Amino acid sequence: MLFRSLDAGINHFNTANGYTGGQSEQMLGKALGAKRKDVVISTKVGFRTDPAMLHQGLSRQNILAECDNSLRRLGTDYIDIYLVHRVDLNTPIEETVAALETLVKAGKVRYTGFSNWSAWMAAKAVGIQNALGASPFRAAELYYSLVGRDFENELEPFCRDAGIGVLVWSPLAGGLLTGKYSRENPQGDGGRLSSIDFIPHDKDKSYTLIDELRVIAKDHNATPAQVSLAWLMTKPTVASVLIGANKIAQLEDNLAAADLKLSSDAVKKLDEMSAPYIPYPNWFINRTQDPQAMNGLQR
Repeated sequence: MLFRSLDAGINHFNTANGYTGGQSEQMLGKALGAKRKDVVISTKVGFRTDPAMLHQGLSRQNILAECDNSLRRLGTDYIDIYLVHRVDLNTPIEETVAALETLVKAGKVRYTGFSNWSAWMAAKAVGIQNALGASPFRAAELYYSLVGRDFENELEPFCRDAGIGVLVWSPLAGGLLTGKYSRENPQGDGGRLSSIDFIPHDKDKSYTLIDELRVIAKDHNATPAQVSLAWLMTKPTVASVLIGANKIAQLEDNLAAADLKLSSDAVKKLDEMSAPYIPYPNWFINRTQDPQAMNGLQR
């Protein structure tokens, strides 16, 4: 599957030190071999990798040690994108930023970023980086899908303003948007979500959206999964969509999304049907950008 991806033009591979006890990095490094120089590798640090308490989090000790471990497993002397994988409330952001900058200056890491952080935390980190003259975050691995658009409220405008490219994880919401799940078949014939329902979503709204996905897919001679991925690729802050196929048929289906061009009507329909709840102060900010709405308010 890796070499099929390379043949199709894929040049970004994403992993983490915590995936399958480090075996994910090890297998990726071995599989790439001499092709390593032709691709971008992103990996992450933060989750526990050993029973001992020290082997977790975003402390200087753990970041520096785990970067070396990732380099060894990947069989490379540099990581293209190094991401902090989660929030660590026990470590000051200043310490985390300084540790990442140490890696950049040592040539072990080319670019840094964050994953699963709130916008205010990421903005604080970028502010510290700017004050120190350090390399700023350039990537963010974040959840974003047709049934999970919370990202758009705070993280999307922040990433756009800061020049941070978004790497989307779980673009199919754990398989929900493949079309195999429905009101009539909520278990998806024993699909992954029948045992692991990790991502929150409004089930009734999701099933209505999936019904429309099937219609749009038929109109475009595509599959619901391809339409879902193509919709994400219309979004300006999305730099890379991370697919997690574990079968060649799934990979082929996902790869075809790169060439799928959705009609403007289809994109508009999906935007409207999947529109997220807009929390305060975002709804107020949005309304104050509308002159007509402001005229009515001022009167």
